[in-house]
Amino acid sequence: MNYAIIAAGEGSRLAQEGVQLPKPLVSLCGKPMIKRLIDIMMDCNPTSLSIIVNEQMTEVREYLESLSLPVPFNLVVKSTPSSMHSFYEVSRGFDNGKFILTTVDTIFHPEDFRRYVDAFEKDSEADGYMAVTSFIDDEKPLYIDVNEKMDITAFCDKPFEGVRFISGGIYGLTPRALEILSDCMDRGVSRMRNYQRALVEEGMRLKAFPFSKIVDVDHAGDIETAEKFLQSKD
Repeated sequence: MNYAIIAAGEGSRLAQEGVQLPKPLVSLCGKPMIKRLIDIMMDCNPTSLSIIVNEQMTEVREYLESLSLPVPFNLVVKSTPSSMHSFYEVSRGFDNGKFILTTVDTIFHPEDFRRYVDAFEKDSEADGYMAVTSFIDDEKPLYIDVNEKMDITAFCDKPFEGVRFISGGIYGLTPRALEILSDCMDRGVSRMRNYQRALVEEGMRLKAFPFSKIVDVDHAGDIETAEKFLQSKD
């Protein structure tokens, strides 16, 4: 499995709230956030790892360059206007196989991630596996509509009757998704949620894979929340 991490955000809200470290280096349960995510991925049948950081994150770049990893490592240093642009830049390091992409501040239990990777690897029919959760912690959640087979039928900005899931921000996709990404870039699409809508519009079969819980670290108070979550079995 090819893995990718978007760590190119500025982390401005954390800085405004007194957190001095760049977000990827903020410690969760004694380990930098980005190292924790890398370790989880390296324990799930990796073939490559790609990470993008912005040009101002010299401390993060130096930290990543100091790591010794068991797979080819593609580090992209570039400031981008959105996570979708970061996805486009980092995707150049993928080979022709399946890949899983997420952002550095997406926090989940390793066991959930391992089940997710195993299911995606074994599924020869689906074009993608999107992590979903029924726990709503995001300020602007992306709601997921599914059918009885857990195929994703729509990505919605607003809740609807019978809604069960929101996006967990972990995207497992096949190479065809990169063609659609390139087309979206050409058309000026600039948000990940609109790119995901394009995947459905183009007929890609996307499966929703439930995680027990996924939290994001956007504010200083989220650090303690994330640590309590990781120490629990919820």
